[in-house]
Amino acid sequence: MEKWKLQKKVINLQKSAMATTCIREMMVGDYEQMITLWKSTPGIGLSDADSKRNISQFLERNPGLSFVCQLERRIIGTVLCGHDGRRGYIYHLAVDSSFKKQGIGKGLMERSLAKLRLKRITKCHLFLYRDNEDAIQFYDHIGWEKRSNLLIYSKNL
Repeated sequence: MEKWKLQKKVINLQKSAMATTCIREMMVGDYEQMITLWKSTPGIGLSDADSKRNISQFLERNPGLSFVCQLERRIIGTVLCGHDGRRGYIYHLAVDSSFKKQGIGKGLMERSLAKLRLKRITKCHLFLYRDNEDAIQFYDHIGWEKRSNLLIYSKNL
């Protein structure tokens, strides 16, 4: 089995119990748990683009790029990743607050970036809210570059 598809890691839980997590490819069947996690994660903006139907279409267009971290049957982390043929894009990197600072976010991100590299995508972008200090610190820590020379414009269609 490909090393990025399923990696197990032992993590410490709050009560000092040990449990095994696995990072695996995201499936539309994970949607209910993912949307619950996203709704409970500060700094994640949700819209109609995050409906089950739209996430299903996104996963079909971008197979093998998005991942979940699972503890037993519970989704405790997600990364939604896609590309346009030139650049990769990361959306909704989220980790349950009970499991932060254990390498889960970094592990999810590394899987998606490795898959983008296999598709010869050489640059990846992500978008953050300016007041999302936790995410800003996280991305600074793992080596992302903040771009001050760009503005983002959006238009509803």
